Amino acid sequence: MANAASGMAVHDDCKLKFLELKAKRTYRFIVYKIEEKQKQVMVEKLGEPAESYEDFSASLPSDECRYAVYDFDFVTEENCQKSRIIFIAWSPDTAKVRSKMIYASSKDRFKRELDGIQVELQATDPSEMGLDVIKSRSN
Repeated sequence: MANAASGMAVHDDCKLKFLELKAKRTYRFIVYKIEEKQKQVMVEKLGEPAESYEDFSASLPSDECRYAVYDFDFVTEENCQKSRIIFIAWSPDTAKVRSKMIYASSKDRFKRELDGIQVELQATDPSEMGLDVIKSRSN
């Protein structure tokens, strides 16, 4: 079903892989890309459970927009093991204006397709999505 604002559909794989990350913890992260020619959001990269946050942030291009989901594990002050699913709208300053507009106008609808996102971040450079930022937003 295409989004009226941007005309982008969401490939079924996007939802299926997200459910695997959420329920089975099959992946540490998923990077999504809008394929303008097909007018849909597709899975670009899947991160294995053993991959680190550094691997995740390295998989986001420095000059192109992406959506990403990261399964963040942490320990609370009460020493409880917790997990949060973080949605990141990656829109670097160096990306093309058209690309930023398409990603911005498609974000809310795409996010609604991924049921179970607990934290959302908008980042234009790596410092806005550092582990310290994610930790502070996850509590």
